[in-house]
Amino acid sequence: MTTRNRKIWNGNVRDAALSILMEIHNNQSYSNLLLHRTIEKYGIEAKDRGLLTELTYGTLQHRMTLDYYLEPFIRGKLDDWVRELLRMSVYQIVYLTKIPPHAVVHEAVEIAKRRGHKRIAPTVNGILRSILREGVRSLDEIEDETTRISIETSHPEWLVKRWIDQLGEEEAVAMAHENNNPASFSVRVNTAKTTIEEAIAALHAEGVEVRRGEIIEECLISESGNPAKTEAYQKGLITIQDESSMLPVNALDVAPGMKVLDMCAAPGGKTTHIAEKMNDEGEVFAHDLHKHKMALIEANAERLGLSSISTRSGDSRELLELYGKESFDRILVDAPCSGFGVIRRKPEIKYTKTAKDIGSLQNIQSELLDTATALIKQDGLIVYSTCTVEYAENQGMVESYLQRHPNMELIPLPLPHLDDKPNLQIERDTLQVLPQHFGGDGFFVAVFRKKFA
Repeated sequence: MTTRNRKIWNGNVRDAALSILMEIHNNQSYSNLLLHRTIEKYGIEAKDRGLLTELTYGTLQHRMTLDYYLEPFIRGKLDDWVRELLRMSVYQIVYLTKIPPHAVVHEAVEIAKRRGHKRIAPTVNGILRSILREGVRSLDEIEDETTRISIETSHPEWLVKRWIDQLGEEEAVAMAHENNNPASFSVRVNTAKTTIEEAIAALHAEGVEVRRGEIIEECLISESGNPAKTEAYQKGLITIQDESSMLPVNALDVAPGMKVLDMCAAPGGKTTHIAEKMNDEGEVFAHDLHKHKMALIEANAERLGLSSISTRSGDSRELLELYGKESFDRILVDAPCSGFGVIRRKPEIKYTKTAKDIGSLQNIQSELLDTATALIKQDGLIVYSTCTVEYAENQGMVESYLQRHPNMELIPLPLPHLDDKPNLQIERDTLQVLPQHFGGDGFFVAVFRKKFA
C-alpha cells in the first residue's frame, strides 16, 4: 500500500486519503476494501476515520463533477497524483461546509511540497486560490440534458443513457443522485441465537442506536455507533449485511431439516442467513470458485455459532458431478454480475466498468442456473439474485432461462411487507430494488419452482 514508496498512513488524514485514491487509480483496488484495510491496519482513531472515509468516498463519487469545476483553471498536463489532490481539495471546498477553505488550500500545498518538486506547490496554490476567488462554474452551462445529468451526478454518459432507456428518466436520475449518498449501515440479527428485541437491547447497552429495517424483519439499521465493534457482534448475535442483500434468503423460503445449496457463497453472508432461517437444523452446502474465500465463510459460521454449513471450493457449474440430479430442496444462485446496484459502496466501478462488462458474465449466469435446474428436486425452489440493475442480467436472464427450461415456473415472491412499499418495482413476479426505494443496495430477486413431472 504505497504511493511513490510513501506509507499510506503518516498521521495526516488528507495525505492518507490521497494515497488511497492513488491506490485505487493505479491498481483498480476496491475503495471499500482498501479503506477498511487501511483503518484496521493502522488503527486509525474514530476522530480521523470519519474524515478519511468522507474524503475518499466523496472525491471518488463526485470525480466527474470535480473535473468539470477544475477544467477552466488547469493549464497543461498534471501528474495523476496532483490532479487527485486538486479533486480532493475542490471536494472539500464545494461540498464540506465545516472545513475553512483557507485550511483546505494550506493542507493541499503542504502535501504538494512533501510529494512533488518545488514547482508543484505554487501550481496547486495558484489553482485553488483562483477557485476561491472566482468560484466554480455552473452546471447550467451544459446545454445537453443527458450530458448535464452525467456531469451533475458524476456517472458516465453511456451509463446514464442506458439507465434512462431501461428505467425512465425520473428513476435513472434519482438513482444516480442516490449513488452519491452514504450507504446505510445495517445488520442482521442471528435469530438462531437471539431475538430481535434482545439484539436491540444489547446494542443499546453498548451505545449503538438502531432502528428496524424497512422490509426485512431481522434487519436493524444503525443510526449511531459501530455495531461491528460491539460485544454483540463478537458473540454472534448480529452480522453486517445490507438489507437488500437479505431479500434473496427470505425469498428462498427455507425450513428446518432442508438440504440447501448456496452456489456462489463467499464471503458467507447469505449462507449463514440460510442456516439461521433453518434454525441451524438441516444441511447447508456453501460453494465458491475461490478456495481462499472458504475461510471467510467458515469464520462467519463459527462466530455465529452455526454448525450446519459445509464449504467446498470449485466451479459451481460442475456440481452435478458431485451431488447428482435432484439433490436439493432449495438452491440460491446469487450470481456474479456487473454490480451496478452497489455503486454507493464501490463508486470506482462506475468509471471502470464498460458496456462490454455487462455482457461478459451472462454465459456464467445462464450456466449456473442450468446446473441448479438439474440439482433441484421436484417442487423445489431456486432463487436467482444479483446486485445489479441491468435488465439483461435480471429480467432478461429470467426470460431466457424460462425459455430453455419449460419444467421451471416463475412464482410470486414469498416476501412479506412488499405490498406496503408501492415504490418497489415488482414486474411479472420479479423484484428490482433500486437504491432510492428504501435505502438498500440495488438488488434483483426471482424465484423459480420445479414443476412435478
